[in-house]
Amino acid sequence: MRIFISSVRKGLEEERDALPGLIRAVGHTPVLFEDFSAQTTPSRQACLAALDSADVCLFLLGPSYGHVFPETGQSATHDEWVAAKTAGKPRWVYRKLDVTFEDAQQDFARTVEAYATGGFRDSYRSTTELMTKVVAKVKEVESDRSPLSFARLTQPVSLHWSLDQAGADGISNLPLLELHVLPVDFPGYSARELEGVSTSLADRIRRAGAVGNSAALTSSSFLEHAVVSIPSTPHHYFDAPRPGELVEVRLHKSGQVSLRATLPRDNMGSIMDHDMLPQQVASLLRFIGALDLIRDKRIALAIGVSDPNMTQVDRFNPHQSRTRADLSAHTRSFTLQTEPDESTSLAALDAGAEEVSGILSRALIKRHPSGSSKRV
Repeated sequence: MRIFISSVRKGLEEERDALPGLIRAVGHTPVLFEDFSAQTTPSRQACLAALDSADVCLFLLGPSYGHVFPETGQSATHDEWVAAKTAGKPRWVYRKLDVTFEDAQQDFARTVEAYATGGFRDSYRSTTELMTKVVAKVKEVESDRSPLSFARLTQPVSLHWSLDQAGADGISNLPLLELHVLPVDFPGYSARELEGVSTSLADRIRRAGAVGNSAALTSSSFLEHAVVSIPSTPHHYFDAPRPGELVEVRLHKSGQVSLRATLPRDNMGSIMDHDMLPQQVASLLRFIGALDLIRDKRIALAIGVSDPNMTQVDRFNPHQSRTRADLSAHTRSFTLQTEPDESTSLAALDAGAEEVSGILSRALIKRHPSGSSKRV
């Protein structure tokens, strides 16, 4: 974690000298203008560039407001505060007590302390007290820090969709949830490599625990991809509510892994549930991770639903079918899929699966005609 330290030096010399060593001692990287400027007055551009590279911004409020940049009429710390807030960076603020603030600094402190969300604030009297509080905050963040990292894609990725293709045997008349994971920097399989990996795909599915050893998997190989179809679980009652099930795994020559699954459904149709969809997607992401097919550090993710006009955004009850449903979406055709504009880390297929599944599910439901207005 890169921690940007923002403050003037005047009146906070001891704290600024002590913080970098402390941050390094707890296993993180301090970032402050002394590291990239030989001048006592830092370059505004250099400060903002360093801030942009940080994961967290730590602000110290002491007695002095600092040098005012003519282009903004604000100090470096004030500019950095605005930039951090605009970028949505986590902000930790520590105000020094028992010192007299300059008028401009007092006004800036009021601005900082007026924010409602997106930051943490505290106060201290001595450098020792500040050090103790910073260590405690770092440990708190470490305990619940997201394992994911995101980065904008520099160019669109080419995904293979199957939304317009028939489903596996027995489910061709049902809407199917599609989940795609594409390694961003993977050069792709050669024909020989794809054939070799394809022969192990059914065994990988069994080892990942998606099906029992007795399940009859159907494997097919094509020039650009391999497919394994998974039979649905038998149910005693035809019209009873049924949870979503994995029905197909595809491995593409590009390295893309695609899953197709039914959505939860009852006798009124297939359901996109605000709570259950993220759970289903998280389970599918972890399953892809368990297949051990993707080892690239960065991946792009996408999600979609075939025949979305046959779905409703509603609540799924596994014990009782609905007696009525909103069928207004059936009156017109629409496309329901997302296209990635970011890559994320491989943790999305493991510890970060729940976080990513929430992002994907919300984006998908929002695109449904009834999804943006209906919360059940």
